[in-house]
Amino acid sequence: MFAPPPADQKPALDDPAANKPTHNFVTCVYTTKLGEAFCNVTATWAKTLISHTLYITVECPDENTHYTCKIDLKTWQFWGKKGLKTFSVSDKRVDVFWDLRSAKFTSSPQPNSDFYVAMVSKEEVVLLLGDQKNEALRRTRRSSKEHSIVIESSLNGPYDPEMWISVDGTKSIRVPNLHWRFRGNETIVVDDVRVQILWDVHDWLYSGSHSGVGIFVFRRDGGGAGRVVVEGEDLGDGFWDEVAEGSFSVGFCHFLYAWRIE
Repeated sequence: MFAPPPADQKPALDDPAANKPTHNFVTCVYTTKLGEAFCNVTATWAKTLISHTLYITVECPDENTHYTCKIDLKTWQFWGKKGLKTFSVSDKRVDVFWDLRSAKFTSSPQPNSDFYVAMVSKEEVVLLLGDQKNEALRRTRRSSKEHSIVIESSLNGPYDPEMWISVDGTKSIRVPNLHWRFRGNETIVVDDVRVQILWDVHDWLYSGSHSGVGIFVFRRDGGGAGRVVVEGEDLGDGFWDEVAEGSFSVGFCHFLYAWRIE
């Protein structure tokens, strides 16, 4: 594990907009080991009147490119202050975990205390920012592994509406012709486990303001047990009627209610 720089090492501070108090940022540069190579990792905390963002950029000495993970920490979205993002560095998976729900700030965009940001590669914490070391290690250990789920859609424009579901930075499901497939299901494999993903985004397309809720269900695929459908088969209305009535019960399920944002 790579620890933050010692107290006598000053983080690089760069504020070209010093005369504009509505915008400032702090940049800290670290060196950490990813695989067999030592890489420079730049953490930039940036804040404006309407946004608060952390950029983590990885530069490897043997390459001419860099890899960036962007984390939006909008102050009015409490759920954005804890999360997980996954990206690739030289074909190696890197996970970034963070929890800033209790973070203490002063005038700097960088928090002072009560937070952590942990970068993990091959199940090892290679960079840890913040003072909540124990909380970060508990969360990043293998037995409590989390996964990043991103749902994207393209509902406007000249083409048929589409939707993509990404898991850990990889687009796992693409749903074309969403006008006809606003309800459906597919099965993917995550960490050698079959996971069934079911969706109902009817209200995204057909509610008056197109701002209705979309429903997503994630459940471990038990090989067709129960009355839940076979992969690729349309669920029909019966399943969603059971969900609405609260009578659906086939093992553990994770329900996600999603509202579109522009």
